[in-house]
Amino acid sequence: MSTIKITKDNFEHEVMKSDKPVLLDFWAEWCGPCRMVGPVVEEISKDVTGTAKVGKINVDEEMELAQAFNVMSIPTLIVVKDGKVANQTVGFQSKEALMNLLK
Repeated sequence: MSTIKITKDNFEHEVMKSDKPVLLDFWAEWCGPCRMVGPVVEEISKDVTGTAKVGKINVDEEMELAQAFNVMSIPTLIVVKDGKVANQTVGFQSKEALMNLLK
């Protein structure tokens, strides 16, 4: 499964009501570290098919969602489980570190 584009329109269904943990990648087109972590996030989305979801939120397009999660720097990666923030990190992270966030 590839990453899901998360918008305010599908956020409730895809994230808050998900029966699986959701890794959210808050990013922007102009962000260098975001472009570095992007392929890692894509790879994780394929590895966790069936056990977790991976969503990408463009902070330029979805400012309300970025504000709701108090995103100050990007990339910010947040894991939501059962509708609550379970883990989060800021900046480029290795695949292993991001996989550990999902545990």
